[in-house]
Amino acid sequence: MIRIALIGLGKMGISHLAIIRSHPDVELVAVCDTTGYVVNTLSKYTGVKTYSDYNTMLAKEELDAVVVATPSRFHAEIVRAALKKNLHIFCEKPFCLDLEEAKQLAREAAENGLVNQVGYHYRFVAAFKEARRLLQEGVLGQIHHVRAEAYGPVVLRAKGSTWRTNRTEGGGCLFDYASHAIDLMNFLVGPPTDVSGAVLSKIFSEDVDDEVYGTFHYPGGMSGQLVANWSDDSFRKMSMKVSIWGTKGRIQADRQEVQIYYRGDDAEKYGLKKGWNVKYTTEMTEEVWYYLRGEEYSSQMDYFFKQISEGFRDPAFSFSSALETDIVISRIQSAASDTASGDIRFSQPTTTVRQKGGALQRILAKLA
Repeated sequence: MIRIALIGLGKMGISHLAIIRSHPDVELVAVCDTTGYVVNTLSKYTGVKTYSDYNTMLAKEELDAVVVATPSRFHAEIVRAALKKNLHIFCEKPFCLDLEEAKQLAREAAENGLVNQVGYHYRFVAAFKEARRLLQEGVLGQIHHVRAEAYGPVVLRAKGSTWRTNRTEGGGCLFDYASHAIDLMNFLVGPPTDVSGAVLSKIFSEDVDDEVYGTFHYPGGMSGQLVANWSDDSFRKMSMKVSIWGTKGRIQADRQEVQIYYRGDDAEKYGLKKGWNVKYTTEMTEEVWYYLRGEEYSSQMDYFFKQISEGFRDPAFSFSSALETDIVISRIQSAASDTASGDIRFSQPTTTVRQKGGALQRILAKLA
């Protein structure tokens, strides 16, 4: 059994609590949260050990792994403490609000040989997984454009701030919503070498952005667009869509389906027909042992546990992979500053970090 502790009992923490307690190969040893009512109620009705200080919990309990589901500004310090205890770590997204801390912790995690993963759950949605498989097989030929869109109803009026709408605690739409879209673009086509024309706009929030726009640049002339808005109540909940154009057609994927328009003459090679093809998430999703909010939440945790129990590490889902998203976020912030000042600059392309063989080594070399 994998002995695990959970730090943070907000919305995602409670979800992880339910998933962890239901997993047949995992024992939830303890939980930590600073809200007395929450931990007292949990202790009373479940009997699980509770703590209000994570350092005390890490010192007292014999653990194999820890799940970090606190507000974003605490991620770095807790991950650092867990690394010192040589624990496997699953950390909610975004990885870190500070890029230099992200670089340092990604390097330390890679060097200690333990499993580390960040909660970008859209990677585990069947339609996006299928889109990635098709792209890796070369279905679209030469890719020339990618576009990711994320919309949802989070901040819909001017009101008192929460940790998510505090620049130093949550980071706003860029870190909360756009990070998912950025990570998914990285997952599908690799990270961009440059960002330009970025816009970070406030609609209702006072301290952070509510909408994010940016143009991505890739080697070989490929381009990308990012659109994220968490003040859009035309959507009942968060909606994510990615579209990719290539010389042989187009792929469009969202939570429900992946659509492939194929114009090549060898469609049968990929199990497709010429023209439009549709594959539904329900047809491609593997059954999970516990369903909560979507199969992808259980799937991502199960993959974390599988890496621990089977003794392997997947660089494509590591802190180093999440660092790629943090780097793009930093570039968006810089480009937005340039846009606001009217100083639009394009930097020289650098080598794209791929997520295939040797990715971890290239990332570490880049950080050295």
